[in-house]
Amino acid sequence: MDARNHAEAVAAYLHQHETKGLLRFITCGSVDDGKSTLIGRLLHDSKRLFDDQLAALEADSKRHGTQNGELDFALLVDGLAAEREQGITIDVAYRFFSTERRKFIVADCPGHEQYTRNMATGASTAELAVVLVDARKGLLTQTRRHSYIASLLGIRHVLLAVNKMDLVGYDRAVFESIAGAYAELASQLGIAHVQAIPLSALKGDNMLERSPAMPWYQGPTLLEHLETVDVSAGQDRRALRMPVQWVCRPNQDFRGFAGTLAAGEVRPGDEVVVLPSGRRSRVARIVTAEGELDRAARGQAVMLTLADEVDVSRGDVIAAAGDPPQVADQFAAHLLWMGEAQLLPGRPYWLRIGTRTVGAQVTEIKHKVDVNTQAHLAAKHLDLNEVAWCNLSLDQPVAFEPYADSRELGAFILIDRQSHGTVGAGTLEFALRRSANIHWQHLDVDRTARARIKGQLPRCLWFTGLSGAGKSTIANLVDKRLHALGYHTFVLDGDNVRHGLNKDLGFTDEDRVENIRRVAEVAKLMADAGLIVLVSFISPFRAERRMARELFPEGEFLEVYVDTPLALAEQRDVKGLYAKARAGKIRNFTGIDSPYEVPEAPEIHLRTAEAGPEQLADQLVERLLRDLR
Repeated sequence: MDARNHAEAVAAYLHQHETKGLLRFITCGSVDDGKSTLIGRLLHDSKRLFDDQLAALEADSKRHGTQNGELDFALLVDGLAAEREQGITIDVAYRFFSTERRKFIVADCPGHEQYTRNMATGASTAELAVVLVDARKGLLTQTRRHSYIASLLGIRHVLLAVNKMDLVGYDRAVFESIAGAYAELASQLGIAHVQAIPLSALKGDNMLERSPAMPWYQGPTLLEHLETVDVSAGQDRRALRMPVQWVCRPNQDFRGFAGTLAAGEVRPGDEVVVLPSGRRSRVARIVTAEGELDRAARGQAVMLTLADEVDVSRGDVIAAAGDPPQVADQFAAHLLWMGEAQLLPGRPYWLRIGTRTVGAQVTEIKHKVDVNTQAHLAAKHLDLNEVAWCNLSLDQPVAFEPYADSRELGAFILIDRQSHGTVGAGTLEFALRRSANIHWQHLDVDRTARARIKGQLPRCLWFTGLSGAGKSTIANLVDKRLHALGYHTFVLDGDNVRHGLNKDLGFTDEDRVENIRRVAEVAKLMADAGLIVLVSFISPFRAERRMARELFPEGEFLEVYVDTPLALAEQRDVKGLYAKARAGKIRNFTGIDSPYEVPEAPEIHLRTAEAGPEQLADQLVERLLRDLR
């Protein structure tokens, strides 16, 4: 073959490889069902290992001795040392391989219940799940749990791999019994497509070639099904959806909006709508690094320019004007909690959907789901790896589609506002009907006018500290001094508010969060009325104090830390609450069996061990008057 023909052959091979379809799938099931062995055997038998990988596998198999001198294919995947020592999969291991017909990305997901969030991570981008079942054991609790999570995350294709058939004598009745039981489970979970295959990953039966040990099975082999299964049904019929990732404006003559088409196709001249604003325009050009296009389709990364000067920002969605997605700010959703700390309704988080990030909170947990049995259980909070059906409220409307229709616009993650770590992942099911009926009421007399007529600037003084620290005492002294000077003030005190507005709340962490949320909203309304509002609450958690701060304009919220050592607070305890708490007669008492998170950077720090209430009140008034003048 001459150089030219050789180059053409290489180019043809590369083109064939680039244009092959890609299937993302996961393997999941009970502990020790053989997931890692299955993937290892698949990589080995499909000749996708390099010589050094094969040599390492042979050496590792001899060293660990798990297969009596034979190759232990699981060692190709169980990369963590802890996994090799324990013989279980902990993390999600991703592998890429390719055959003549298709490319694959496979995620080997952990089987143990405590790693449910890891399994969900692997399932979030998968199109098919390989669910392994040990032929000796049949369907187990973990099989049901993983199938439920797979269905929750939108996987509608399952390959049921009934493994270790060699250990039950390749019994057809055993296979058919397991396949029938799983078909019933899949029907309950809404999994539409199930292909059951009897196999032995260790022996290679029905992996790449049909096994002579099971002549009664006439279906596809595992690899044959992976190469031919169609997971794209319905995707090409959806209208244009493009979340904007970046606004490009290198000069005054060009303004483009970059993103990857999540659905549909687009051509120059197409009418589009920008959401959530609802502004309309037409596509002028489709720009890429290789030049302009006459058409772009789902999965392509492009830059669109519009015919009109329309305000478009990162996080907006450019959609087909004739068939746009919905816009809402309140939702019913499934949520998997992935944080070490509990999820508490009312606590503020960041929510990321597509390329947009907005403030959010879980307003209500309708019920949590036992992922092993799918039973609905009452819950006021969520712990690590728990799943719930809940209501979400966002501080801004977003474009969305139900997850069943669009992963890109129906999936979200929750982010902790302090650590910026991902603490939850979920799927949007539908907008709450009332969300479309809630609008901001325009006020002809705004907060500035209301404060001006009082001759003052609105402020929120947020007193926080331990019980008995002196918060209410100092707040009342400040209130008297300001009132005497002619300022319009009001005090919100923890004890008083709990007799009325919050009389339905207790002292659990969940109720403390809701207590502060309500009080913060009332304080905001009072500031809108032009008042100086003094809020005196223990408010033990930084997250809720931060949530309260974010309700107010910059500089209007002043955190006042009334700093009293615990021992001194106990000495001053005229109600005897600390003594009762230490005796176990009062539960969830701050400083004893419930934490107090010290403010990190309060605007005002009052140390009650160094000065009395009168002196501290004078210091605070003097500081406040400097701001108000």
